[in-house]
Amino acid sequence: MTKTILTLAVIFLHIGSYGQPLIDKVRNGFYHQKFTEEPINIFELKWIPNSHDFWVSNDQGVFVYNADNLSEKKLVLSAQRISASGLSTVIENIVWSDDRSKILIYTNSTKVWRAKSKGDYWYFNLSGGKGRQLGKGLAASSLQFAKFSPDNRKVAYVSKHNLFEEEISSGTILKLTSDGKDKIINGTFDWVYEEELGIRDGFSWSPDGNNIAYWHTDATATKNYLMINNTDSLYPFIKPVEYPIAGEKPSLVKIGVVNLTSKKTTWMHVPGDPSDHYIPRMNWASNREVMIMQLNRLQNQGLFYLCNAETGNAKMFYSEKVEGGWIEPFNMLDWDAPWWVWSKDRKYFLRTEEKQGWLRVCKISLDGKEELLTKGNFDANLMTYDDESGDVYFEATPYDATQRYLYKVNINHADTVRVTPAVFDGTNVYSFSPDAKYALHINANIHRNYNLRLIHLPEHNKVYPNREDIFTEPNLGFRLEKLRVKTEDGIEMDGIMAKPNDFDPSKKYPVFFFVYGEPASAVANDVPYFNELIADLIPRGYIGVALDNRGTPVMKGTDWRMSIYKKIGVINSRDQAMAAKEILKLNFIDSTRVAVHGWSGGGAMTLNLMFRYPDIYKTGIAVSAVTDQRFYDNIYTERYMGLPQDDSDAYKQSSPLTFAKYLKGNLLYMHGTGDDNVHYKNAEQLINELIRDAKVFQLMVYPNRTHEISEGAGTTEQLAATFRKFIEEHAPPGGR
Repeated sequence: MTKTILTLAVIFLHIGSYGQPLIDKVRNGFYHQKFTEEPINIFELKWIPNSHDFWVSNDQGVFVYNADNLSEKKLVLSAQRISASGLSTVIENIVWSDDRSKILIYTNSTKVWRAKSKGDYWYFNLSGGKGRQLGKGLAASSLQFAKFSPDNRKVAYVSKHNLFEEEISSGTILKLTSDGKDKIINGTFDWVYEEELGIRDGFSWSPDGNNIAYWHTDATATKNYLMINNTDSLYPFIKPVEYPIAGEKPSLVKIGVVNLTSKKTTWMHVPGDPSDHYIPRMNWASNREVMIMQLNRLQNQGLFYLCNAETGNAKMFYSEKVEGGWIEPFNMLDWDAPWWVWSKDRKYFLRTEEKQGWLRVCKISLDGKEELLTKGNFDANLMTYDDESGDVYFEATPYDATQRYLYKVNINHADTVRVTPAVFDGTNVYSFSPDAKYALHINANIHRNYNLRLIHLPEHNKVYPNREDIFTEPNLGFRLEKLRVKTEDGIEMDGIMAKPNDFDPSKKYPVFFFVYGEPASAVANDVPYFNELIADLIPRGYIGVALDNRGTPVMKGTDWRMSIYKKIGVINSRDQAMAAKEILKLNFIDSTRVAVHGWSGGGAMTLNLMFRYPDIYKTGIAVSAVTDQRFYDNIYTERYMGLPQDDSDAYKQSSPLTFAKYLKGNLLYMHGTGDDNVHYKNAEQLINELIRDAKVFQLMVYPNRTHEISEGAGTTEQLAATFRKFIEEHAPPGGR
């Protein structure tokens, strides 16, 4: 389901696919103006692998800085050389060779599903010569994940579901796989793997450059979801998307290793039926061995294998299991956090796991031995590792789950130390250099604007900019405050409340709840932010409230996160409703003007609240909601709900459709017909159910718009205006 996440490193800018990194929000907001005025726009820095150097580009070219001495910068590629090569579009990213003598410029990108992961690559030798475009003869903007071989003589990439190798000196292109087509995919992934396992780049060079390991997906047995496009031609046409709904078997996925001399692929012999498990992660453990993680279909057991690249023989050396819950395939607390981090000698790796009731940072050796590096009653989320000093950096929030701080523990089991200084109260985001010696640090809280700085670790000393830190109050048009609500069930929930600047405690105001409530997102965070659609209304005279119920990915322990297992729509809606009952007791809340809004998983929550607790919630706007758990994809739904064929009643009790007949209040439902994530079928099934029960509601359909409902001129403005008009009509603003 849509990951509208706000964690340490992710915050909503638009309620749509994957959310947007916090650094992007800063780039688009307060600090964008401030830091473009600095001599070095560290906003735009991108780290260079295996170093603490970074690059930035401007209208003069590409510059490289060393964080040890920022006064020295090096122009490595001038704008004139770029232009002379024939490249005239913006630099979207740069891929560096290991020796940093060569680069690939990525540009002209287009979306595959969520991200712009295919485009054009241009090769430049930084010592001189004219640049050229890679992939001659291949389709424009079709290359994906280009990367240099370890000896810097070749580049490998994916185009149209096949893997290619291109020799730099001659430009000769060799096709390493030949079976790629719509539903046979090499080196990248189908819709559901990208959406729910968080992976796009599906191949990796061996350290010695003799082999490439890659994912191979056979989705031929996966049924197509047929979406009708009524707007882009005179006659409607069908857009098929391979989309396995809950209960359908996964696509067949396996790992191959292609030898660059023989051009033959050896398949890794991971045990088990490939239609009954997933392979969410893979990389090289040595020149001869590939480490693969296999996740069972229920996603509660992970098996780690070392596979011989020449024979394909697989040996399991480690396993993990979660009882009554699941293993997250990516880090839901922080999407930018690594899934595992290798030691330099590749003798062990570090990983965050659910252990002893909390998230622990674990050291796992290739002989299967495990050590817990973090202990105590708090969650620890691995961020990076300084192999030289042995410092393991992780984020934690032992005292306030709405915040994030950086901690460290040494690999040799020294005491846990907080690294973030006390002055940086609130939410702290770090983008680490590959060697973990430096980091871009962003701090904010509900009363403080974003402060951006480049720091040196482990002492957290600022190295840039050369001025005092700026701690200013955000100008949001309303005031934010924290609240903690204890429900009649004894559940303590953290929340954020927004009040208009002219708030009068002697008056009663309408309250507008912003909800998500599923394992893919948290909404109560110590940052100067509130959902944009509701934030626009708060100055007009509304109280905004965002609460995190049980099951949300916050740092409150395993039981908090896993309690929602097989109870999505049940336990989370009850927590929200019982917390709302407590909030309605406040003297300044008008219990006759109670509104709720959510998108995607939050849309399902909105429907559940309107249907299950109609005496509390009077008005609701649900957008792009899953109305029946059976309609959503298998990886997400089965992870949190199990298989529908094993427990059909759990699916029924979790689905808003089951309770639509209890609607009493004012409901506006919005959905795009081109939604490839939560399909428009969900809307039509809801419409049918409400009609069957003679329920009056309002509907706003967006032709051919996707899950974000952002495409097309005027769409965003029209949606916001419709949203505002509906709320103001049914829950009028202002204190009374």
